[in-house]
Amino acid sequence: MGNLMLLIIGIAISVLGIVNIKGNISTIHSYNRRKVSEEDVPKYGKLVGTGTLIIGVSLIISYFTTFWSTTIMAFIEIPAIVIGLVFILYAQLKYNHGIF
Repeated sequence: MGNLMLLIIGIAISVLGIVNIKGNISTIHSYNRRKVSEEDVPKYGKLVGTGTLIIGVSLIISYFTTFWSTTIMAFIEIPAIVIGLVFILYAQLKYNHGIF
């Protein structure tokens, strides 16, 4: 059952990432997007969405690898989460001019 939750959460996070990439940043907390200028919204959405999508897809891939080996999950999830968070943090610092 835990592995099925990994798939469901991965799909949900991936969908949020796609929504953000398309320019709808309303799913991001208001304090994280309040300083983003109107012209930077598409760029900000693409960066945050890409980071979110990377994390979501890594969870989906991890779900499918559990059929063969559960030890490989850490080698997929940890680097993907770090890379995804780097994308999100970069977008926050560049377009929101700070983390909050």
